Amino acid sequence: MKRSLILALLLASAACAQSATSQPAGTLSGVDKSLIDAAVKPGDDFNAYASGIWAAKAEIPADRSSIGVGYDVFKVAEGRNRELIEGTAKGNPAAGTDERRIADYYAAYLDTAGIERRGMAPVKPQLDRIAALKDKAALSSLLGATMRADTDPLNASNFHTENLFGLFVTQDLNRPDVTIPYLMQGGLGLPDRDYYVSAKPEMAELRTAYKAYVAKLLTLAGISDAAARADRIMALEMKVAAAHYDIIASQDAHRAQSWKRGDFAGKAPGIDWNAYWSAAGLPAQQDFSVWQPEAITRLSALVASEPLQSWQDWLTFHQINQVTSVLPRAIDDASFAFYGSTLNGTPAQQPRDKRAIAAVNNALGDAVGKIYAAKYFPASSRTEIQGMVKNIVAAFDTRLAALPWLAPATKEEARKKLKVLIVGVGYPDTWRDYGALEIRADDPVGNLERARLAEYRHQLAKIGKPVDRNEWWMTPQTVNAVNLPVQNALNFPAAILETPYFDAKFDAAANYGAIGAVIGHEISHSFDNLGADFDSSGKLHNWWTPGDLKHFEEAGAALAAQYDAYEAFPGLHLNGQQELGENIADVAGLTAAYEAYRTSLNGKEAPVIDGLTGDQRFFLAFAQSWRTKMRDKALRARIATDVHAPAMWRVQTVRNLDAWYSAFKVEPGQKLYLAPDKRVHVW
Repeated sequence: MKRSLILALLLASAACAQSATSQPAGTLSGVDKSLIDAAVKPGDDFNAYASGIWAAKAEIPADRSSIGVGYDVFKVAEGRNRELIEGTAKGNPAAGTDERRIADYYAAYLDTAGIERRGMAPVKPQLDRIAALKDKAALSSLLGATMRADTDPLNASNFHTENLFGLFVTQDLNRPDVTIPYLMQGGLGLPDRDYYVSAKPEMAELRTAYKAYVAKLLTLAGISDAAARADRIMALEMKVAAAHYDIIASQDAHRAQSWKRGDFAGKAPGIDWNAYWSAAGLPAQQDFSVWQPEAITRLSALVASEPLQSWQDWLTFHQINQVTSVLPRAIDDASFAFYGSTLNGTPAQQPRDKRAIAAVNNALGDAVGKIYAAKYFPASSRTEIQGMVKNIVAAFDTRLAALPWLAPATKEEARKKLKVLIVGVGYPDTWRDYGALEIRADDPVGNLERARLAEYRHQLAKIGKPVDRNEWWMTPQTVNAVNLPVQNALNFPAAILETPYFDAKFDAAANYGAIGAVIGHEISHSFDNLGADFDSSGKLHNWWTPGDLKHFEEAGAALAAQYDAYEAFPGLHLNGQQELGENIADVAGLTAAYEAYRTSLNGKEAPVIDGLTGDQRFFLAFAQSWRTKMRDKALRARIATDVHAPAMWRVQTVRNLDAWYSAFKVEPGQKLYLAPDKRVHVW
C-alpha cells in the first residue's frame, strides 16, 4: 500500500517515435531508428544501443532535472490542461461551479502582485497560534489539527507533507471489508531519513545547506532569531529522522500493527492522544492501523522530551515551508533554490503559468480530469487498452498455471487474484464533489490550505464505510499508473495512453513493448514482494506453502543482487533490495507483455517493418519508452530515496528474457549476457 507501486514515468522524455498521421492502423513500427546507436552492441548496453544517439544530443531544459519520453507525454497533457484551464478561466463561469473554482484557483496563483502586497499576512493567524502554545497538551491538539491525508502511494517511507504524522485511509489489512485510517511517520523537511543519518560527505553538505535554507526562510518571513531557531529545528529533525523506519523497512506490511484508540497512550506515550484525535477530526474512532509502530512510539516520545520552544520553531518553519509557492517571490525563490537547485541540480524554476496549471490539478484534479477525459480520451482508446489488459492478464494466468515450482493451493490463490483484479482505464466512473470547497480569486494561501483540508475530510469520510474497490487514486490527466494491492486494483490514466506509449497506428509489437509493459508491470505488482503478501480479497495473509515462499524469496534475492551490481557513479551502486518490488514487476510485467504479444499473432510471424522483426520492435519500443537523461544530483537523489531503479537500468530488464537474446544475437562475453540459469524470471 504505502510503498511505491507506481510506475515513475515523469522522469522520461524526447522525440516521439514517428509521426502517426495519415497512416493505416497497425502499420508503423513504433521504433525511432534514428535514436539507435549502432556502434554499441545490444548485449553490452541495451539502453545505449536503443537510445544512444538521442542521449548524446538531448539537452535537459533549465527548469527540469531530467528529460525523457515521459516528459514528452507530460508536455502533451500539460498543453491540454493549459487549454482547458485557461479556456475555463476566460469563460467567466457561474459562481459555485467547478469551472468557477478552477478559474479562481488559477487566477489567485497567478496574481503575483496580490501575493507581494499581502506578504506574510495570510499565514499570520497560524503563526500566532503556534506562538501562543503554552504546554504540551496544547501542542498535542495543534499537531492533531494540522494532520493531513497522505494520498500519494509513490512515497515509501516519509509522509509527503511536513506534519509529524500523516493519515492514509484504505481497507484494513486483516478485514478487507472495513475501511480504517493508517497512521504514518512524517515530520522531515528533507526527502528521507537517509539525508539526516548518512555519513556520506554529500549528505553532510546537504544537511548544512538545509539548515542555511531554514534560517534564510525564517529571516525572509520576518521571524526573529532565525539562526538560533534553525539550529533547534535541525537538531529536532535529526532526532525525528533517527526515529523513522528506513525505506526498506517501510515496505514491509507485516510490521504494521492494529491499535485501538486506547492503545496509543500506553504504546506511544508523550502525546495527549485524546486531544490529538479530537483535533484531528476523529473524536470517536476506535480502530487504527499503525504502519510504522516503533517509529510512532519514538516520535511520540520526542513530543514529550523535546522543549516546547523547539516544537514551536519546527511548526513555524513547516507552516511557512508548505506554502512557499504562494508567498512573496523572495520566499518562493529561496525554496526553489534549495529544493530545486541544491537537492536536484535544476538551474531554473518553471514559469509561473506552468506551475499554476500543476497547482490547479493538485487541488481540483477531478474537476479538470472530468473535462480532460471527455475531450481527449475517445471510447475507442479505452476499448483497445482494455483488450490489451485482458490479453496480458491472460498471459500472466497462463504462465502461473504452467509454473512447475508453485504448489496447487498457492497456484489456485494466485490465479484467483488475477480473476478478481479490477482494472480502471482512462478515467473513473464517478467523480469527486468539490461543492464544499471554497476557492477565492484573492486568497492563494487559503485556497491551498482549504484544498488540503478538503482532501483530508474526503479521506476521513470513507472511514467505516464499505470498501470501494473501484476508487481511483490518480486523475485522468496524470502521466502515470498505479497498482493498489490492498484494493487489488489498477489505474491507467488517460494521459499515459498516448504515443509513443500507445498509438493505434503502431504495429502490435510496439504497443505491447511500451504500454503493454506498463500494464504488465502494474499487474505484476500484485505478485511482487509486497503484493504477494495479500490474498485475492486484499487481506494480509500468507497463502504460500513454505517451499513456494522459499523459491520466491530466492528469486527475489537473485534479482536484488543483479541490481546491486549496477554502479551509477564511482562507489555509488543501486540498492536492489530497496527497489526489489519494482524490479520484480518490471521482469514479470515485460515477460507477460511479450507472451501476450506473441499470442496476439495467432501463431503467425510478425512482419518485418523498417528492417526490424517483431521481437526486435517489441524490445526496442520498451527500451525507447524508458529513454532518460538526468542531472547528476537528481540521479543521486533518486537512488537514495526511490523504490524504482533509475530508468536507464530498467531498460536492462531485457537481459532476463530468453527471447531478447535470440532477437539481438546476444552472446557470452557481452556485458549484459546472463547464462540461462542465471536469468531471473520470478514468475
